Amino acid sequence: MAALNHIRVLDLSRVLAGPWCSQNLADLGADVIKIERPDSGDDTRAWGPPYAPGPDGKPTGEAAYYLSANRGKRSVTVDIASPDGQALLRELVRHCDVVLENFKVGQLKRYGLDYESLKAVKPDIVYCSITGFGQDGPYAHRAGYDFLIQGMGGLMSVTGERDELPGGGPQKAGVALTDLMTGMYATIAVLAALTHRDRTGEGQYIDMSLLDTQVAMLANVGSNYLNSGKRPKRWGNAHANIVPYQTFACADGHIIVAAGNDGQYQKFVQAGGRPELALDERFATNPQRVKNRDILVPLLAGMVKERGRDEWIAMLEDVGVPCGPINNLDEVFANEQVKARGIEMTLPHPTAGEVKLVRSPMRMSALPSTSAKAPPLLGQHTEEVLAEILGKSGEEITALREKKVL
Repeated sequence: MAALNHIRVLDLSRVLAGPWCSQNLADLGADVIKIERPDSGDDTRAWGPPYAPGPDGKPTGEAAYYLSANRGKRSVTVDIASPDGQALLRELVRHCDVVLENFKVGQLKRYGLDYESLKAVKPDIVYCSITGFGQDGPYAHRAGYDFLIQGMGGLMSVTGERDELPGGGPQKAGVALTDLMTGMYATIAVLAALTHRDRTGEGQYIDMSLLDTQVAMLANVGSNYLNSGKRPKRWGNAHANIVPYQTFACADGHIIVAAGNDGQYQKFVQAGGRPELALDERFATNPQRVKNRDILVPLLAGMVKERGRDEWIAMLEDVGVPCGPINNLDEVFANEQVKARGIEMTLPHPTAGEVKLVRSPMRMSALPSTSAKAPPLLGQHTEEVLAEILGKSGEEITALREKKVL
């Protein structure tokens, strides 16, 4: 048993936000049917290198980017621009609980695959649209991309080094946070809509926007602005309200020190052999340290530079000061805690032999939460799905292929 093994999803989305949502649903057991363009498929299939290595060690055609967001799904190729392809998808919708798409506003209406059209086919369908700016408003018809939305939605105004320091200026996050968070919010909305359907029999339409998500995920930063009227600034790896709460260069690397109270600060400087910094009135309390950060932080930086990273971590852990390393990805996946939690997993793959993936972080005591299927090859399950769900014969499928519908 899996939590969602009674749910079937028709996934018309591609790239990241939509596929991240459907991968969450697949991880929870849903049957996700990924509809892709014949011949080319999801855009991210071509977003490489790197590609997964094959048994001979040479790169396959499976882009690592695509693999990151598509495990546990079944791939079916359909030309949705053709009338026969549109009819095929409407047939599939009759057997699905959820439709997920991220086309531009109004584009699927031309194909009879919009919410109103599919609601007529399956009245209780849960239909989730993901766009850059939502279904209404002056920007509704603009294309939305994660990088643009990180800028427009305020994230880059508070990310990056302080303007007055070397390297200062706006900076995007190293991963596509807006896409990923939109996929996460979409997952929650779909699950809520399914619960509502199960209680009432009523389906519904979900309008997810990257910009809405980005503004919402500003969290305390957005709330600070709304309640103070003051524009927040970039702090780099420092904290606007706590000192010291930042990165420091050691003799052989970097560490993070997160001294959240006066006691932890005192233990930090005592461990570093500078107890006088705890007694100085300018640094005795957090408000004073925030006020005098430009004096204090260089003194702390000089102190930290005197010892190596591992020595500092051992000393600070011993006295209860929150700290940690800044790991490269080779260090992340070699970390004993990461290994103990089994976050890296290997799944069999039809061309690569096996692929390495990151396990879903959802862990539940009563139900499995990790898909056991690798991301599908392009069109890998076309015949299987059409035969199993729609009862199509081999001759019918061959005819569709000859008409280039599949």
